[in-house]
Amino acid sequence: MISRTGWTAIPGFEVNLLDGTRGDDLWDAIVEAGDEFGIRPTAPSEARRIEAGIFNYGSDMRLTDTPFHVMGLERLVEAQPQDYVGKDALERIRREGVDRKLVGIELLGSELRAEMSEYWNAYEDGHKIGYLTDAVWSPGLAKNIGYVWVPIRLAEPGNRLDIETEDGDHLEGITAAIPFVDPRKERPAGSLTSSA
Repeated sequence: MISRTGWTAIPGFEVNLLDGTRGDDLWDAIVEAGDEFGIRPTAPSEARRIEAGIFNYGSDMRLTDTPFHVMGLERLVEAQPQDYVGKDALERIRREGVDRKLVGIELLGSELRAEMSEYWNAYEDGHKIGYLTDAVWSPGLAKNIGYVWVPIRLAEPGNRLDIETEDGDHLEGITAAIPFVDPRKERPAGSLTSSA
């Protein structure tokens, strides 16, 4: 099964097997078909994923989070007359609001040397207020970007935070809107540039 989807917000395809025992055959067929183009296997681009506001379930958000907790996903909860599982809870959250939100963050300073392997704590005035779920250097934006969980009062772009990395280094971060690139989805789908 081939789908025109991707994890990095650039044109791509995902190939899924209905018979998992044929993985080696599929791999060999794709490599052979792409040989004349010099194709090579690579991991997905973490920078493009974060630039585009694509989230990792399990690390960026969990079962306890709703679309109202994640910047940009609120639009996915439409008011509708039909009943569905969870409607009462979501409508209550819509009325009452949330206490925390996953938002973007820009990290000042030099290029991050590697992707995160653990959550990084976020502080305001010396008090821990949240944590980064991911951060990476974006070559297209020429800055460090990521996601951070913060109290709702700090969810708007422009709030300054102190970030402590897993190595104990301290960075300055500024909350930002998600997605970092093409928020109105006006860039042509075939464009491969990653600049805003």
